Amino acid sequence: MNLYSLAIHGGAGTISRKSLRPEMEKQYREALETALQSGEQILKKGGSAMDAVIQSVMSLEDCPLFNAGKGSVFTHDAKHEMDASVMRGDTLGAGAVACVQQVRNPVLLARRVMEQSEHVMLSGRGAEEFARGQGIAFESDEYFYSEIRFRQLKDAIHEDRIQLDHTPEDKKFGTVGAVARDANGLLAAATSTGGMTNKRYNRIGDSPVIGAGTYANNRTCAISCTGHGEYFIRAVVAYDISCLMEYKGMSLSEACHLVVMEKLKQLGGEGGLIAVDAAGNIALPFNSEGMYRAWVRKGEPLQTAIYKDEISSAE
Repeated sequence: MNLYSLAIHGGAGTISRKSLRPEMEKQYREALETALQSGEQILKKGGSAMDAVIQSVMSLEDCPLFNAGKGSVFTHDAKHEMDASVMRGDTLGAGAVACVQQVRNPVLLARRVMEQSEHVMLSGRGAEEFARGQGIAFESDEYFYSEIRFRQLKDAIHEDRIQLDHTPEDKKFGTVGAVARDANGLLAAATSTGGMTNKRYNRIGDSPVIGAGTYANNRTCAISCTGHGEYFIRAVVAYDISCLMEYKGMSLSEACHLVVMEKLKQLGGEGGLIAVDAAGNIALPFNSEGMYRAWVRKGEPLQTAIYKDEISSAE
């Protein structure tokens, strides 16, 4: 079966038509489409799911619209601390980085951790030292600077709060991610984030935590999450979905619905995820008002969506 499937997300949260101006909506949809197409081109040529998810996430990291890479939010100290992780479903190989600064594409560094080290997760200065040894690209602080993001930080400091990417009235959980199944049946997942505005103490969310924000297993599914990370860690969301499929025989859609719409909500967790299973089925559940998302399967048209009422056959 030479089927391929690819899905991406650019964050979930309070994303409504009244809060997103038409010109901004157009920019988000175009950015999602560009990122999805960059990954699909690899799958079309028979490339691997891992290469595809890395390419799509790098495209989102390079776009200032999303809270990852170039668009990362500011910490309390006006720095950028980024997290990312990757996982492949055949070997269960995984790599992750946390609290890295000035790394242009943290997801690429996470892949190097998986492939070129004996470890799964590296953090802070150690991860940056490893990155330099691997020839990973770094950028100046100016590259990551955004006036909008800096204004968000000043507002958050003034009101003495930690903020999830945007203002409380336009709350968005800023994470990007991709999941894919390639023509050879390999599943892969990748996730990247800039974390919370005004975060302190080297706070780390679910994005770099294997089993919480990212997971891939060829027997079940590949998952990339976006939401209030503390809840996704406590619920072990990504692995929980895989377990429900493997041990209870649930379908991808059934497992995703139970975890996102019931178990996570009962904890008080808000957000969503993207998922693909071994057969190439796609699920994009979220319990928030919206989620930036896009997906494509071989032989089917590319689709993008933002709002809750944009329901598709993939969902």
